[in-house]
Amino acid sequence: MAIAVQGLSPLLYVFDIARSVHFYCDLLGFEVTAQGSYHGPGLLHWAELQMNGKEVLLKSAYADGERPAQPDPCRMAAHADTVLMFCCPEVDAAYGHLVEAGMKVEPPTVARYGLKELFVRDPDGYEICFQWPEKCDDSE
Repeated sequence: MAIAVQGLSPLLYVFDIARSVHFYCDLLGFEVTAQGSYHGPGLLHWAELQMNGKEVLLKSAYADGERPAQPDPCRMAAHADTVLMFCCPEVDAAYGHLVEAGMKVEPPTVARYGLKELFVRDPDGYEICFQWPEKCDDSE
């Protein structure tokens, strides 16, 4: 018998959770649906974000008082192995939104396998791809 899975919630460990919440909510359009602290009010340690029924969980990579002044370059480099793929029927509109928000981002491209793709990185170096099948021209 197969395991009955109802959803998937990627958990990302982040350097500065407030900065990450800002990125995912204010720039991409997620909403905070839950958040909390392990050590008292006012200290954010984790956040559950949702957009159109899709979830991303963020968790501080450091305990209170243990976060270094700057992100660890080795940890950031390891984040390059993670890509969040978003099905996005309006890739060009997503590009326009991000440019309007002040992000420096390359225009979308169409991959050899037929998907229009737009790639960005979040503040912790996790890659995000907005993708959708490119329309086929049936007149050829």
